[in-house]
Amino acid sequence: MNARDEILNRVRSALVDVVQPDPTLDVAVGWTYGRATAMPDVLERFVEMTLDYKALVRRVPAAEVPDAVADLLVAAGVGSAVLPAGLDAAWRAAIVAAGIAVHDDEPQLSRRELNVIDAVVTASAVSIAETGTIVLDHAADQGRRALTLVPDTHLVVVRADQVVSDVPEAVGRLAAAVAEGNPLTWISGPSATSDIELTRVEGVHGPRTLLVVLAD
Repeated sequence: MNARDEILNRVRSALVDVVQPDPTLDVAVGWTYGRATAMPDVLERFVEMTLDYKALVRRVPAAEVPDAVADLLVAAGVGSAVLPAGLDAAWRAAIVAAGIAVHDDEPQLSRRELNVIDAVVTASAVSIAETGTIVLDHAADQGRRALTLVPDTHLVVVRADQVVSDVPEAVGRLAAAVAEGNPLTWISGPSATSDIELTRVEGVHGPRTLLVVLAD
């Protein structure tokens, strides 16, 4: 008997008492896909995990979002920012009032033009507390993917009602965007990678700095 036959024989022996061929029916799992994962405080977990990725998070009341956006950009030394067409007008006004040069993406900026702009400011689609991940579905207030990948700083605003517990719950919320064929960008902290010596390098394939405003 060769090794292959021996392995298959062991598999057959292990399946002798299995009478239900459908594994999903054979072993009952007490869990429903997309159901929220229980945790003490979804927002606190999101903040904790996002900070762990070396992002900067500021949690403010919804009415204070415009000022928080402008303050974080100024504190980060941002002198110019590209804003998607559908971004909240109050955020845009606060950024302009802070003396930051605003660039629009209509007509679309080239990659060379984006490369000399300091930052991008966007809204978001959904965020995941368990992993500290922010997902963009590139609606009008988020812009196309290049806007969020080329500038060195990304400031993203997350509404409290957009934060869910885990990945399956987030996937459920994104179903409509997927059905429409929208691209999805999943962001877990600033862009970073490590070489063979485990030396961390940031900004290789996306923004080096991630600023997050969590709007309660």
